[in-house]
Amino acid sequence: MSHVGVGPRAVMRLVAFLTAGVLAVPALAGCTSEESAGKPLAAPDVAAATRASVSDGGTLRWAVDSVPDTLNTFQSDADATTTRVAQAVLPSMYRMDENGSPVRNPDYLESAEVVDTEPKQVVVYKLNQQAVWSDGREIGAADFAAQWRALSGKDSAYWTARNAGYDRIEKIERGADDLEVKVTFSRPYADWKALFSPLYPKDVMGTPDAFNDGARRSLKVTAGPFTVKKVDTKADQVVLTGNPRWWGAPAKLDKIVLRAVPRDERVSELVAGKLDLAEIDPETADEVTLAAAPRDPATGTPLMGPQGSPAAGAQGRSAAEALRSWAVANGSDEEAAEEEIVAREERREAEAKAARRQKALSGFEVRKSLEPAYTQLALNGSGGPLADERVRRAVARALDREKLAETVLKPLGLPAEPVGSHLALSGQPAYADGSGALGEQNAKEARALLADAGWVRGGPVKKKDGEKAAGAEKDEDNEKKKSEGDDDGTYIVGEDDKNADDGNADSKNPDDKSDGGTDRESGEKHSSGKNTAQGGAPGAYAPKGTAAPAGSVAAPLAKDGKALTLRFVLPSGAGSETLRTVADRITDMLKEIGIGTEITKVPDESYFKDHIAAGEYDLALYSWPASAFPATDARPIYAKPVPAADGSLNVAQNYTRVGTDQVDQLFDRAMTTLDQKEARDLLRKADSRIWAAAGSIPLYQRPQLTVARKNLANAGAFGFETPVYENMGFLNKGAQGSRPSAPSTSSPSSSASS
Repeated sequence: MSHVGVGPRAVMRLVAFLTAGVLAVPALAGCTSEESAGKPLAAPDVAAATRASVSDGGTLRWAVDSVPDTLNTFQSDADATTTRVAQAVLPSMYRMDENGSPVRNPDYLESAEVVDTEPKQVVVYKLNQQAVWSDGREIGAADFAAQWRALSGKDSAYWTARNAGYDRIEKIERGADDLEVKVTFSRPYADWKALFSPLYPKDVMGTPDAFNDGARRSLKVTAGPFTVKKVDTKADQVVLTGNPRWWGAPAKLDKIVLRAVPRDERVSELVAGKLDLAEIDPETADEVTLAAAPRDPATGTPLMGPQGSPAAGAQGRSAAEALRSWAVANGSDEEAAEEEIVAREERREAEAKAARRQKALSGFEVRKSLEPAYTQLALNGSGGPLADERVRRAVARALDREKLAETVLKPLGLPAEPVGSHLALSGQPAYADGSGALGEQNAKEARALLADAGWVRGGPVKKKDGEKAAGAEKDEDNEKKKSEGDDDGTYIVGEDDKNADDGNADSKNPDDKSDGGTDRESGEKHSSGKNTAQGGAPGAYAPKGTAAPAGSVAAPLAKDGKALTLRFVLPSGAGSETLRTVADRITDMLKEIGIGTEITKVPDESYFKDHIAAGEYDLALYSWPASAFPATDARPIYAKPVPAADGSLNVAQNYTRVGTDQVDQLFDRAMTTLDQKEARDLLRKADSRIWAAAGSIPLYQRPQLTVARKNLANAGAFGFETPVYENMGFLNKGAQGSRPSAPSTSSPSSSASS
């Protein structure tokens, strides 16, 4: 993705992370840009405070996942910590606001505007007059030009991870003075605001050697509120200190220490007083929340805490002494009594330890929002059953995305809304719910799609002597019906039982209402109107006569002697419990329509590289970040794979291997138009067609849980917003930061429907 708020494209694509098929897809009505994109489902939770209420000085100890292998965000091995450092020490012309939109960064940029579109697009940047590098040199056109040349893709000596946007620049010139930069594009580029964020000095970008190696372990020249003091690989930390040449509001903190701490060790480090800020898992969040509960004034222990108070420990000791005395006096088994005493003592020590741990955590609080990223179910369409668009659609129509979102988000007190777009999240300008192009959950229609694809119940999977293989055979009666019909035998799944007068006993229900009925097998309501599927959404088609067979719930399906079983690959690491829970729910939903799954758990380090990127899976769960520039950043994810020169398939970042020429064309048009309304319309149409192809199914926006010291201000769960590092710090005594009373409950579906 872009660097504006969410990190480099090459990095964030690893968060983890076919052509139009045989079915006829109706015209998809994309949402118009007149519709509101709504609001973010959850606001940032950073204990916002004014600078006046934040004390000067102090060190923020911040847990990160890794010490980066490079500080150059444009290299392939950059990671999320690389982005953190770049945000604190380098210029960005634009940053992300709380709605996920790019906004001008006044510390570096006084203005930027398109001044010409004919014959070429020209953008003029006017830089802040005080903006200088840490060596005293003005930030100017030479830095812009060096970065363009390095990232343009014209010189293979530069080991760059991407060049999107920079490859469209024709030239960069000094403007009317040293503070003006004139950028001329060879082709129109709508996402020009994505460029030069971050901006590296010409010292880094000027030569291939400097680019490739000069900024891996140090950044000698910076231009942010902080500068890089050292990258300490032995201590697993990056140390940032205040930049004495910073011209903006001075940093409140003296130092920020980004320390690599494994997620399963973070709570222990918090208890030991070695961290002030850390992203955590839901279990740790529960423990911190409990520790912050009201405490008993008499004992100082949490009112809702475990039976581990000092009083409980004293009672344990008294009981143990009494048990020993009674055993000795009555000639009972003293050895057994001693064992019980030891057991009670161990319990007492454990309870006391838990009490100390809870007391240590009472100085922290959980700050929560939603990440600018969503988790999806990926369906590998390169081969096997999922190469058939009908099977992919059936999988998608079997999923209750609302229940999956509730499984993850409801226990955390976060809005449990399914994501309705592949290209944006609720609150962003391009957001609109395009899932109607696929249709809502309906198990009966999903089974009909599978039947049309030849997957039916059929007894044994393998042939035996004198026995036919399981699976579909040619239905002569059905073929005859299709040939005799005047509508080429096609209908919208579910239309056969649109009323109770068609002679179909399965459709008759005395409780049916005039506006629709209920699928007795799935329990899902479906529309009875002609030419509509669930919720009035077209998109699931099958030849007439392929209604789901009665009594097929949970029955295994087969075709040509092979069972319909999909390989579901999941990471096995300690931080992936949520994904595995979601996978279990999905497995149950697929079982309802007769699809089996084989779950394989693989090490985290090989999950993406050896399975997702390599295409060794049928189903998988991973996440994509949201972008302020979806036309540029999302295109590689959904572009149609193309043959490479060596005969292999170039999938870019489209790990589902599902794409269409039409989607590519819509992205290309959105990338070149400078009309924002037109660009939004094109992106929404592209999203509708991505939904219809059913290669990836967005499920829910990822939760963002951060534990922070209670007196730490302007830091925590940032949501969409780019952190403002100079405002972070510890509150003055008696001051308080403001926090959202509750996450927003705005729904994308209620504010933007397609």
